[in-house]
Amino acid sequence: MTTLDNRSTVPAPPVAARRPIDARGPRFGAVVTTGVLALTLLTIPSTLSLVLLVVQTVAFALGALVGVSAQPYGVFFRRVVRPRLAAPTRFEDPAPPRFAQTVGLAFAVVGLAGLVSGATVVAYVAVGLALGAAFLNAAFDFCLGCEVYLLGRRLLAGRTVSAT
Repeated sequence: MTTLDNRSTVPAPPVAARRPIDARGPRFGAVVTTGVLALTLLTIPSTLSLVLLVVQTVAFALGALVGVSAQPYGVFFRRVVRPRLAAPTRFEDPAPPRFAQTVGLAFAVVGLAGLVSGATVVAYVAVGLALGAAFLNAAFDFCLGCEVYLLGRRLLAGRTVSAT
């Protein structure tokens, strides 16, 4: 249990059950995602944009449903990029990046639906929003989905406390 004040407690998240990840991995994934989504946006509507968005949707789905350790860009980072870098100095809980992958998956699915149905405006908006979030992480190390996750955790913890 985590004590919020002297009167109330909420269950601590099961962080110990999850292995922390190298914080550089999600940022590397965001760089690749930014490139894929930018190229997708530039080629809408075309077969290339559809293929790129399918690839990105699968990457998001693996990260969201299986975990960030299964996300293809993360696997590439771990196996190819990380061995060439200095040892990591910052680690993070994988839950916020996994939530961010889930949000990305939702936008990618909406973008795919727009492309397949011919609603290119929907595709432009969905892909553009996902691109914006990926770019924030890639360029500024600001994970929008992670911040939303953490805000949600705080709000839920506050709600649990006030209900008692």
